[in-house]
Amino acid sequence: MEILTENFAKAAKAAVSNDALQRAVKSATGGLLSKRARAVAEVPEWESLRETAQAIKTHTIAHLSEYVSRFSENAQRRSARVFLARDAAAANRYVVELAASHGVKSVVKSKSMVTEEIGLNRALQREGIEVVETDLGEYVIQLAGERPSHIIAPVLHKTQMEVAQLFAEKLGVASGASIESLTRAARESLRRKFLQAQMGISGGNFAIAETGSIVIVENEGNARLATSLPRLHVAIIGMEKLLPRWADVSVFLRLLARSATGQKMTSYVSILTGPKRADEPDGPQQLHIVLLDNGRCAIAADLEVREILNCIRCGACLNTCPVYRQTGGHAYGWAYPGPIGAVFTPLMVGLPRAASLPFASSLCGACESICPVRIPIPRMLLQLRRRLVESEHASVAASLAFKMWGFAMAGPARYRVAGALLRRLYPWVIRWSGRFGLLSGWTMFRELPPLAPEPFRRQWEKREKN
Repeated sequence: MEILTENFAKAAKAAVSNDALQRAVKSATGGLLSKRARAVAEVPEWESLRETAQAIKTHTIAHLSEYVSRFSENAQRRSARVFLARDAAAANRYVVELAASHGVKSVVKSKSMVTEEIGLNRALQREGIEVVETDLGEYVIQLAGERPSHIIAPVLHKTQMEVAQLFAEKLGVASGASIESLTRAARESLRRKFLQAQMGISGGNFAIAETGSIVIVENEGNARLATSLPRLHVAIIGMEKLLPRWADVSVFLRLLARSATGQKMTSYVSILTGPKRADEPDGPQQLHIVLLDNGRCAIAADLEVREILNCIRCGACLNTCPVYRQTGGHAYGWAYPGPIGAVFTPLMVGLPRAASLPFASSLCGACESICPVRIPIPRMLLQLRRRLVESEHASVAASLAFKMWGFAMAGPARYRVAGALLRRLYPWVIRWSGRFGLLSGWTMFRELPPLAPEPFRRQWEKREKN
């Protein structure tokens, strides 16, 4: 699995220096947060919905293999073909061989984070197959030769003028064109691709074990075209998207749209159960469902971090995260940015390859507070930091700091001695920290807080005496 950067701090520094990126990201995330707040305020039972969703997902992940088997059986009973892909290579190989066996030369795709994860576009293009992203944001990103920077808004980091310039270069649109003109140009270009495509590829927001159905939510209608016009439809879905029962879907539909875009419901909710039937006028002749493991079963077996698989990819944690709002998504280096990526990426690609990501957080807890399924992201970030320190993959400074902190906190006497020592050394720490880089990451932008004149314990003793 390709990861673009293994040093978040370096990438983040470049992002923070980009004024245009700063304006675009803050404006977009701020707008999404405002819409979400209004939509959530309309649902008095919001917290109850979150609790229910959390319970459903936690149960499903704890019994993942059971629901994978049940989904596969029910989907195949309805004439879908299900392939369990152990890893990215197996998933890509299946799709490439399927395309080759049907003489496919043109593919249209709806928005899918999991295909970004496995690098499917590149695998198909290496075989001479044209792949076109049909979500407007993904289409812009593809024309720019970039990766998405947000889970639900892939082109969030670009301004209108940047998109207009890109369309002028790639599609011949007049420079400085309006939003309406840009959208019209994309529609005209993509319409031809839809009609020519021999295979449609999608992801899936949910997969229902009870019926073997997949659910896709969207706002543009492109997913419906990609899944109904071509004769072949391939849906690639991470195993964690499974839900046990059809009745569970309503809970998540109410949470997902409000958390993601501030809508009561997305414009299109498509429920796909098997390929086209004999009496149906449109739809694919074959439906292939690729259920992707790619490390998910190992995460599900890890009790400390398995709740990360509860994620429904709404992107709300990105919008509220003070780190993401400063850096944008590309600094995280892989398919999944923001707080969710800071946990998921190290678990997927390996802690040593993404050792900086668990530290790409202020641990403020905003991500957990806003998460529609209450994923305890800060706790999991701390677990990953601990593992890095224990495996000696953390930086020397971070490792030493954690060991010193652990030693000082191991007993009351040590704590008091450490506190007294720190109080004596603190003036020198403040004076020299920025110069020698010990705390320069903090003091570059803010001052260290002053210590209280007296320790709390001494203040309390004086109060008790009085």
